[in-house]
Amino acid sequence: MSKHLVLLPGWGLGVVPLQILAEQLDAALPQLTVQIQPLPDVRGKSTEALIALLDQQLPSDCWLMGWSLGGMLATALAAYRQSACAGLISYASNPCFVARDTWPAAMPVDTFTAFRQLCAEDFAAGLKRFVLLCSQGAAQPRALSRQLLEAAAVADSGCALAGLDLLAELDNRVAISAFAGPQLHLLAEQDALVPSLALSSMRELNAQATVELFGQSHAGLIVESQLLAQRIADFILRGQHA
Repeated sequence: MSKHLVLLPGWGLGVVPLQILAEQLDAALPQLTVQIQPLPDVRGKSTEALIALLDQQLPSDCWLMGWSLGGMLATALAAYRQSACAGLISYASNPCFVARDTWPAAMPVDTFTAFRQLCAEDFAAGLKRFVLLCSQGAAQPRALSRQLLEAAAVADSGCALAGLDLLAELDNRVAISAFAGPQLHLLAEQDALVPSLALSSMRELNAQATVELFGQSHAGLIVESQLLAQRIADFILRGQHA
């Protein structure tokens, strides 16, 4: 039985946004060690190399939970580990972040290209735009975007741009279909970055996976951390006793 739950953060903001959720999960799951794992520097690494690196860094047989890009990496790692992964949970994480012909329920290519260009030219402006999008749909979006911007811890724009390229490249449809362990994927109803319309398509990828709506915004895991921690704990406890 797994003794660890590892949380992987999203793009551009570092580990701070996950700290409140980690504390809530600690309280809800005292039998597990909850840790936040910073994302590796993705520059110059293939997706396969990144997954192999995370596999080396993380405890074997742990539960994996990730937010946005972290959720995409957690999904890829779960499929890589298979029976050596206790289970998978993602929040605001699309199998394909950028739309393609066979997966239209994602960010339009033109929108993504324009955002990447903004980040390349003026990263501070790009980050500000990003936190506004993260907060869209929340009850108090301005306060939430200020909180996110203050917490942001980006090493440098080069690392962040490489992370955007990884977001555009990752395609986890096969990973979700192939992973045989417990899966819980949560999408926010008014997410400006990951459309909730992806819900039905995600359900079709794996009939055994649980795909639900939870929260309102891309940053809903911060606003509703206590409720989210309880939902995750319920899912893990069911999986532990299955």
